[in-house]
Amino acid sequence: MNVYIYYVIFAFIISLISGAVLIPVIIKFCRKRKLYDLPDTRKVHRMMIPRLGGIAFLPSMLFAFIVSLFVLSRVLGGMEVTIGLWSCAFIVSIFIIYSVGVVDDLIGLGPKVKFLAQTLSALLLPLSGLYINNLYGFLGIWDVPFYIGAPLTVFVIVYIDNALNLIDGIDGLAGGLALMSLFGFLLCFMREGVWTYCVLISGLIGVLVAYLYFNIFCKPESNRKIFMGDSGSLTLGFVLGFLFVKFAMDNSKVMTYRSDSLLLSYTLLIVPCFDVVRVMLSRLWVGQPLFKADKRHIHHKLLRCGLSQHCALASILGLQLAFVVLNVVLYQYMAITYIVAIDILAFVLFNIVVNNFIKRAEAVRG
Repeated sequence: MNVYIYYVIFAFIISLISGAVLIPVIIKFCRKRKLYDLPDTRKVHRMMIPRLGGIAFLPSMLFAFIVSLFVLSRVLGGMEVTIGLWSCAFIVSIFIIYSVGVVDDLIGLGPKVKFLAQTLSALLLPLSGLYINNLYGFLGIWDVPFYIGAPLTVFVIVYIDNALNLIDGIDGLAGGLALMSLFGFLLCFMREGVWTYCVLISGLIGVLVAYLYFNIFCKPESNRKIFMGDSGSLTLGFVLGFLFVKFAMDNSKVMTYRSDSLLLSYTLLIVPCFDVVRVMLSRLWVGQPLFKADKRHIHHKLLRCGLSQHCALASILGLQLAFVVLNVVLYQYMAITYIVAIDILAFVLFNIVVNNFIKRAEAVRG
């Protein structure tokens, strides 16, 4: 077994323990200060639930990363860690996003302030030299110059960040999708031997697993249930956006050229990203403001079919997994452009089927 696997496993364990310790403390703090996510006509829950679970994410991830490198380097020998300009830009950016999310959960921030913070944070990455510089043949495009790749990178990161934030509507959904994506990126970076990022990702996976236990399996009346809030969804979304760009960028100094880099990065985030586009188009179709909150997201539709929250969650996670399997298989036979077209068609067909189930369910109820 590669010795670096021990770093990855150790980071997961440390983060899992950190999350298991921190989250109950956060729950008590929320109840003492009355920091709840209040139910309304758009939300699914019917009781006041603490909303600051995401506060545990970044500290646990960094703590696990540092402890793993320090402890295991003493036992197994040194692990080479390079802190370059990209890494510094990421650290500054993620702290900005995390701080904005925490402030929003505590006192509330307007969407313009959050969007500005997301844009400025994302902008730091191409300014440090990290940007999408190759589309690997998508729409016949290969190399991408900086003046196109830089704004494209900012757009992609902000888009992914908001996509995960917007799909955080039922227990375990944003966390479950993020967990699947993080595990996928972990395997991708392990394949390339970029172990520093593997340890970092594993550190985030650990605390996310701890959070999902409290979020999914603890009943509201147990006083142990908690939501991640914007501090969690914005942090997770930004990390996933960063990993998307990091893995998709063609840089022979970091990783060998892989023609499937962009495809894999895109595939791991299909469901939240596609759902945002579908919701925006449906709002345009009926003349509704694009950013007005409603109940058009994929989890709302599945609930209208009569599914429970847990069944809806399983269905959406299953859909994401199906896209991963589909694209990995299709990549053996066709180019990325055709694969994306098939993905879009499959997502449209899925929604058509769901719409038919909604009509039947409403006919039975009505």
